[in-house]
Parts: sequence; structure tokens; C-alpha cells
Amino acid sequence: MFNFPAYVTVWGRLGRFVHVGVSLAVLLFLVSPVLVVMPLSFNSQPYFTYPMQGLSLRWYHDFINSPDWMLALKNTMIVGIVSTLIATVLGVTASLGLMHPRLKGKALMTGILVSPMIVPLIITAVGVYFAFSPLGLTNSLTGLILAHAALGVPFVVVTVTATLAGFNETLSRAGRSLGASPVRVFLQVKLPIIAPGVVSGALFAFATSFDEIVVALFLTGTDQRTVPRQMWSGIREQLSPTILAVATVLVVISTLLLITLELLRGRSERLRGAAAL
Repeated sequence: MFNFPAYVTVWGRLGRFVHVGVSLAVLLFLVSPVLVVMPLSFNSQPYFTYPMQGLSLRWYHDFINSPDWMLALKNTMIVGIVSTLIATVLGVTASLGLMHPRLKGKALMTGILVSPMIVPLIITAVGVYFAFSPLGLTNSLTGLILAHAALGVPFVVVTVTATLAGFNETLSRAGRSLGASPVRVFLQVKLPIIAPGVVSGALFAFATSFDEIVVALFLTGTDQRTVPRQMWSGIREQLSPTILAVATVLVVISTLLLITLELLRGRSERLRGAAAL
């Protein structure tokens, strides 16, 4: 009858304020290195010090007009997009199989599928290198695409499986009873409902490929450098503010991906609630 506030005592309200304050302080501590570095990418002088002598876009201009950086960006986009497509198809297919009610050994299969998320990346990189070397897939974008696809599959499996857990199978049975084939039921009934989970998994897979450096160090040569590897080489050989400009671009892209994922998560919850009615 009456709606009481969640915190009705002074100590309850004080505890809430302390909790929020500590959380904001921790968040500020974690993002402060990024907030410090990003303004330096607009420094007119090649110095990593404050106060800045002036503002300039010269480092972004150097990034756009550098053949090495543009080749690295091209390779990164090719590897990211193709590996994401492969990981999405494999992850969705695996998730559909894992949700089969009569599947035996589901826990073991799930553990194998998500193992790339658990195994240290350096071990994965060494294993992939020795596995791809006899096949001639090292120093090639093909090998890097396959490796990044394997790294992206677990994210697709986790997100799509979680989305399928809330899917009402009555809708699929209704479609089958009306004469639709299993493929048509999936494409026209199930896929539109689980689409936010599929897209979320695909974005996670793309972000994993976009930022990955360890496997790229093992599998790529000079002509197959990605943006993270080019940044690594630039830090080792000559520290330039251009790297700060590239890092700022990566932060912006990552932020946009996180915002998109949050919007998709909210849409997935709304669709799940509508399907349950």
C-alpha cells in the first residue's frame, strides 16, 4: 500500500553515499591514466609533459598520412571483420547445439568451447604458432584470422547461450506446426529474438581481435602488422605522440562498443520479457 524508500534510516542513507563515493573513486582511479594520456595526443610539441605548449592535430594527421599506420589499420579491420563473422557463425551454431535438451556431456563441451577465455594468451599464442607453422599459416593474415576467430568464439557462445536460455521454445514449436522448416523457424522466429545476444557476442569478438597483440606478435610479419603490433613496435623503436593519437582513437572505438553493448543488453531484456508473455 505504501512505498517506503529503500533507505529509511540515517545510517542507511550514509552507507549508500559512502558506497557510491567509493565506487566513483575507484572508477576515477582506473580511468585516470586514460584521461591523462588522451589530452597529450593534442599537444603541439613532441613532449609527454604538462603543461602543454599548445594544441594541434598534427599527430592525428601523421597517423592518417602514414603508410605504415594505414596498412596496420587495414589489416586490423580485415582480420577483425572476417574473424568476427567466422566466430559468430561458429558460436551461434555451437550455442544452438548446447541448448539441445538431449545433449550429453554439455558441461564438458561448454568447458572446451570457452577454454580460450581461461587459458593464458601466451600459451594459446605458442600453441597456435606451432600448430600453424607446418601448414604455412604463419606470417599471413589467414592464420591470424583463424586464431582470432578461435579467440572470439567463446564470447559468442556465452552471450548467445545466455540469450537462448530465456527463449520461449513454444514459438519454435508453433512455427514447426505451421509447416515451416527448422531453418526457416530459426531465421524468421528465433534469430530476430536472440539477435541482440548475437550482435553482442559479435562485438565482443571484434573487440577481442581489434585489441589483441600477443598472438599477432607470433603470427604476423612486417606486411601483416596490425594496429596493436604497430603500436608495440613504435613504443620499442621510437616513442612518438602519434601512438597517443592512435591510442585515443582506440579508446573512442572501445567506448562506442561498450555503449552499443549496453543498448543491446537493454533491448535483449525487453525482447525476453515480451517473449515470455
